[in-house]
Amino acid sequence: MINKINVAIDGPAGAGKSTVAKMVADQLSLLYIDTGAMYRTLAYAALENNVNVNDGDALKHLLDQLTIKLVNENSGTKVLLNDRDVSNEIRTAEVNKHVPVVASHEAVRLEMVERQRMLASEGNAILDGRDIGTHVLPDAEVKIFLNASVDVRAQRRHEEQVKKGLPSNLDELKKEIAKRDKLDSTREVAPLCKAVGATEVDTTSFTIPEVVDTIINLVKKPVS
Repeated sequence: MINKINVAIDGPAGAGKSTVAKMVADQLSLLYIDTGAMYRTLAYAALENNVNVNDGDALKHLLDQLTIKLVNENSGTKVLLNDRDVSNEIRTAEVNKHVPVVASHEAVRLEMVERQRMLASEGNAILDGRDIGTHVLPDAEVKIFLNASVDVRAQRRHEEQVKKGLPSNLDELKKEIAKRDKLDSTREVAPLCKAVGATEVDTTSFTIPEVVDTIINLVKKPVS
């Protein structure tokens, strides 16, 4: 039985973090907290309200006015922005393009981190993002760093977009993901990197069920 455990999954865009985290959460009855969706929601709100994504103070002011709720359902995580379902709207190419900049502002990240820590404070949660094990939950009992080649990650994102009926260009996705990697790993505030004590899992040649099994074994190991 899993008792008061938090799992931190970090990794670059398209490594399969959200998909895998949700499946692990389902199998182990953990609360799944999609931190990336929180930044996406802010990016979407900024675009919707014509707020300059390069202005950290303006974004923080906007964030202070927003209620972002994550509701776990069998079909996936429903994202509510001030009680309005924006689950599909936050996954568009336009939002993808602006998320790295939105997430780079210190004031924004500090507020998001507090919200994420509050959600995970009761334990028995799994969070995925880019700074979970290094910054949000450095004391998480299990830390995992998922990775995969840019080509594989772009292909996965492309298939995901097409499945949802959203426009997608594979070549553009490859460029976008490579650019996102650079921005995430070189930003001044909480850059993307493997946390101390994290287990790296390269998902390039793994199926999703294989990755899920690997993580479940890692979660069960310290409490067995």
